[in-house]
Formats: sequence, C-alpha cells, structure tokens
Amino acid sequence: MFTGRAWRVVRFGAPEQAVELQETTWDAPSAGQVLIRVRAAGAGLPDALMTAGQFPLLGEPPFGLGEEAAGEVVAVPSGSRFSVGDQVTGITAFLEGWGGYADYAYLLEGSAIRIPEGMTDEEAAGFPIGFRTAYTCLVDRAPVEAGQTLLILGAAGSSGATAIQLGKALGATVIAVAGGQEKVEFCLKNGADHGIDHRAEDLTARIAELTDGRGVDVVYDPVGGDIAATAMRSLTRGGRIVVMGLASGAPVELDAMELLMRNQTAVGVLSLPLDDPQAEAAVWEHLADLAARGAIRTPTGAVHDFADVPRMIAQQGAPAAGKTVVRVATA
Repeated sequence: MFTGRAWRVVRFGAPEQAVELQETTWDAPSAGQVLIRVRAAGAGLPDALMTAGQFPLLGEPPFGLGEEAAGEVVAVPSGSRFSVGDQVTGITAFLEGWGGYADYAYLLEGSAIRIPEGMTDEEAAGFPIGFRTAYTCLVDRAPVEAGQTLLILGAAGSSGATAIQLGKALGATVIAVAGGQEKVEFCLKNGADHGIDHRAEDLTARIAELTDGRGVDVVYDPVGGDIAATAMRSLTRGGRIVVMGLASGAPVELDAMELLMRNQTAVGVLSLPLDDPQAEAAVWEHLADLAARGAIRTPTGAVHDFADVPRMIAQQGAPAAGKTVVRVATA
C-alpha cells in the first residue's frame, strides 16, 4: 500500500470550491494496470468539464483528476510487461476515479509506453492523450495520406498541436488555424506549413490562396461552431471533416445535402482503446517509434506547480498555446 496526496473532485462547481487535496492510499495494481510514482501529469479542457459535472463518462464525485501521467513504476501485477523501476507514461484509470494529479497513479497498461530517450517528464506526461487522439483521427478514422492537405482548427491547443506533428509525420501539408498572431507563430514553430489567424484574416479566402483554389482534403475539428462551418466551405469534393471536439461550446452544424452533393464525409471520433489488444499495442508501438525517432514531440506549453491545480483547471476554458502540464515531483 502506498500513501500520498491527490487532488480530487468532492463536489461539482468552480475548481477552487470543487477540488480538494486529500491524503489517499493506493493498493497494489490489479491486472491491466501499473502503479507509478508521478513526476508530471498532462492537463486539458476535460479537467474543467469533469469539475463542472459536464463530462459524460463520469458519474458523481468523489473522483480523481488527470487523464495522463508519467513517472516511475512502483508496483505491477503478476504477468505485467513492465517492471518496478521502469520509466513510463500512459493514460490513467481516471474513468475509475483515479487521476494523475497525485503522488501515485494507476496507468492502464495497454496505453503505457516506456519513456523514449531524450523525452522530458513534461513532454512524456503530455504525450498519451493528444497523440492517441490524433492517431485515431488521422490514421484510423479519416486517414490522411502523404501529399494531402490537412486543415487543423484550434491548432495551438493541445489537441490541435499534436495533430500538426502527426499530420507532418504522415506526409501531409498542414494549415494551422488559431486565434491571434502569437498562437499562429506557435503553430509554425510546431511544424505547420502555413498559419491563419482567423481573428484577423478571411479564412475562406486565405485557404483558397494557400491551396490555389483547390481546398483542403481533411478538416480536423476540435472546436466546432461557426469556425468549423466556415472551414467546411473549403473542403474538397470527397473530403473529410473529423468532428472530435466542441471547444467553442457547440458542435459544427452539418448540411447533409452538401455532404451528399459533394461526396464528403463527416467522421465522429471518440478516442477509445481498440477491442483487439494486439491492435491497440501496435498503435502505441507506432507512436513510441515516431517519438523515439524525433518525428513527433509533445508541444509543451504552460507548466504548473502541483499546488496550483485548482487555478490551472479554472484556466482551461481559454488555454494558452501548447500542452499544459502539472509538475508533481522531481526525478
């Protein structure tokens, strides 16, 4: 048994009132999990949704927060492919109430990988969710092929920024859309071929200019709302829109007749583990290999202290550029 601190939602509401730091105990991990001593944990908009009671996959409090974490393995079940002392990152058992904003965390073994050499704790902590989601979108559900053009909305956010890197690794030309020149510059430094400030530029006209009037093959949409509807007007005949979020507060409104007449596809994505464990393991091996070769790297943004978790969650409705990370402990 291990004892330590954990930030937990004890009631729904504003983070400062809803989240408490509690002393918690962790038993030995059950089959399919490993227990780690956490050094860093990835953050994101779901934290705010969970705290407010708006996350559909969780029930009533109490429960832990933090969907992904990185650290050192301290306990494993019989038959695990990991050993005590391994340095790993992965998705936490947050759907069972155990999060990563804690001294210890259960990781789902099927999602865990050994941290590639040269990857920092902050990069490791922010790696699993963003890249697994981007993989589901751009490889499994709406495959992007080399030479195609990928338009990414909300491209400076944690979902969009990982999609930039994976899109480039897949050989696509990437157009990043963000709000504000500072975020556009972040996207360009993160590997995007082109950047568009939707607050200052005509999105449709700029896409036409960048693509010589052809349009884009895939729209990656974690934002929804009016901007996604506008982006749809630049989708090629036979193109695809990946609907995987609604950061604007509302999903994109789709015109079924337009989809029919232009032979387009709208693909919904909720990134969950594949039913086939071997196929799921192959996904993580591919992502780990890309990371080890330097083809993808977590676009880390703000790094918060462990004591700042409630304040950090309150800021996730309007996050800064890059992947937000919580530093829990030093190596």
